[in-house]
Amino acid sequence: MPTSGGLFDLDALNESISVNELKMAEPGFWDDQDAAQVIINENNELKQKYDNFKNLVDHVDNLEVTLELLELEADADMQAEFEEELLSTAKLLGDYRLGLLLNGKYDANNAILEIHPGAGGTESQDWGSMLLRMYTRWAEQHSFKVQIEDYQAGEVAGISSVTIRIIGHNAYGYLRSEKGVHRLVRLSPFDSAGRRHTSFASVDVMPELDDSVEVNINQDDLRVDVYRSSGAGGQHINKTSSAVRITHLPTGIVVASQAERSQLQNRVTAMNMLKAKLFELEEQKKAEEKAKLEGTQLEIGWGSQIRSYVFHPYSMVKDHRSNFETANVQGVMDGDLDGFINAYLQWKLKGDNPK
Repeated sequence: MPTSGGLFDLDALNESISVNELKMAEPGFWDDQDAAQVIINENNELKQKYDNFKNLVDHVDNLEVTLELLELEADADMQAEFEEELLSTAKLLGDYRLGLLLNGKYDANNAILEIHPGAGGTESQDWGSMLLRMYTRWAEQHSFKVQIEDYQAGEVAGISSVTIRIIGHNAYGYLRSEKGVHRLVRLSPFDSAGRRHTSFASVDVMPELDDSVEVNINQDDLRVDVYRSSGAGGQHINKTSSAVRITHLPTGIVVASQAERSQLQNRVTAMNMLKAKLFELEEQKKAEEKAKLEGTQLEIGWGSQIRSYVFHPYSMVKDHRSNFETANVQGVMDGDLDGFINAYLQWKLKGDNPK
C-alpha cells in the first residue's frame, strides 16, 4: 500500500479489494472453506474502511466548498450549515481514527462480556446492574446488538452475574479496554444512615471465535447441566429445561446460556463461550511465559483495578491506566465510554511500541 496515503489511500484500498474479488472469482475458491472465509472477511473489512473514509472525504469536500462560498459572501444560514457540518465531520474523523487503532488479531470480532459483582452483597450486585446498563447503552449508541446469554439476579437488587454477547464489527476491539475491576464510591441507597460505600465488580471481555480458531476440548472433561431458563429479572420462565450450563472440570471454568428457546442452540452458544474462555486462558499463559523470559512483569491482570467511579464526595470517573478522567459521571453511566476507549487504545499503543 503506498506510503503517501497508508490506510487513507483510497486507490490502494480499492486495489486490495479488487485483488480479493479476483481470488473469490477463481474456480475452486471454496475448496478450502476456512481459507475462503478469511478472504471474504478481509474483503468486507477493506470495503468498510473504504466506505468510511470515502464518507469522510465527502464531508471534507463539502466543508471546503461551503467555506469558499462564505469567503465570497457572508450568509447566516450557510454559516450555521457550515458549523453543523464541521461538528459532524469532527466526530466522523474521531471515529475513523479510533477505528485505525483496532489492529489486533481478534479486534473485529463480536465480544463476550461478563460482569461479576465483588464481595459486599446488595451494594456490589446493584453496581453490577449499573455496569450492565452502561455497556448496553454504549452498545445501542454504536448500533451493536446486545444479547443476554446468562442472567442471575441478585437476592435483593441488581445481579449476581451476567454474560452478554455484543454483536457488531470491532465490538471486541473497543471493549477489551473494559477488562478488569471497576470500583464505585457513592452514598449508598441501601444504607438507612446514608453512609458512603465502596463497591467492586469485575468485568471480563473475550472475543467470540469462529471455526478458523482451533481449541481442543475433550468431551470427557465436561459436565453438562440443563435447567429451566428465565429472562433478565424473571421476565419469562420456560416450561422446559432449555438452559445449559457447562463446567470444564480441569480448569473449573463454568459457562451458561439461556438466551435461546432451544436446548441445542444454548449448548452450541455455551460451547462457543467455553472455547473463548479456554483460548483466553491459553493466551494469558503464553503472555506470562513471555514476560518471564524477557524479565518483565505484566502490569494488567485479571484482578487489577482499572477504573474508579466516584459519585461522592465529588464527581469523577478515572481510568488508572491511561489517566483519562471526566467529571461527567452521569454521561459515563449513560454509555459515554468513547473517551476511555480511545485513551486506552492510545495508551496500549505506546506500551506496545516504546520509543
